[in-house]
Amino acid sequence: MHDARAVAISGATGLVGSALASSFEQDNIPVRRLVRRDARDATREICWDLARGRIDADALAEVDGVVHLAGKNLTDARWSDKVKRAIRASRVEGTRLLCEGIARAPKKPRVLCCASAVGFYGDTGAMWVDEESPAGEGFLAETCQEWEEATRPAWEAGVRVVQVRLGIVLSKQGGALKLMLPIFRSGAGGVLGDGEQYMSWITLVDVVRAIRFVLDHDLVHGAVNLAAPNPVTNRDFTKTLGAVLGRPTVLPAPKFALRMAMGEMADEMLLSGARVRPGRLAEHGFQFEHSRLDRALEEILHS
Repeated sequence: MHDARAVAISGATGLVGSALASSFEQDNIPVRRLVRRDARDATREICWDLARGRIDADALAEVDGVVHLAGKNLTDARWSDKVKRAIRASRVEGTRLLCEGIARAPKKPRVLCCASAVGFYGDTGAMWVDEESPAGEGFLAETCQEWEEATRPAWEAGVRVVQVRLGIVLSKQGGALKLMLPIFRSGAGGVLGDGEQYMSWITLVDVVRAIRFVLDHDLVHGAVNLAAPNPVTNRDFTKTLGAVLGRPTVLPAPKFALRMAMGEMADEMLLSGARVRPGRLAEHGFQFEHSRLDRALEEILHS
């Protein structure tokens, strides 16, 4: 960040949020965590209560930047209409509440970095997409569009806004890879469906580095893809993970079985994908620490 003023983080207990908070604190940059209750320590917490429509706008005047990562986990439950409403509300209404608070702050933060996802593009097959590509179709794509649009009150108030479209975050501490590891280590890993859907991935280390990069670079604004420059198909991901673990990957999961088990979630999260290029990061000179999947997995799993 530009000075010693604090950075506020929502979702600070999640995989990305906790790693980002730790990174700032290691550099002696104060972190203010947004919490869904009254703040117990005003130097460390800011009240942000979506259920009651409350946010401490005055406290937001004390931070240099805001990183908004909070949102209901997509895989907590099968996607009923009620679950989908809760997923959308946690992102769209939560973001709008935060951005309205930023707009009311007597001294506004310099920058807002709001999470989004590469699900914005929908299922694009083998076609490359970047930040200039149009939004896709489906529940996730529509949710991402509304999520990004909900930042409008902040940028209308003159705050620089960056929407980081996250790919699959690779870490053995959480996320998709942590869920896959027991299956693959047991030798039961295999391709999902036909295995041709693209997986746009990024390591947790590079997510933290990229978020800090966009916070610090004043010319970066709007949508920014947080995905490594070499996405792979599910078939190649499966083969690579099996090779790194030294385990076979011969047990495929057919489409019909995934759909029976997970319903709509299977189609949108497992059987479709986007081949995403990190155009804006490249344009502004960001260098990935992990750009090849095999080396990334070796470092994550064997370091």
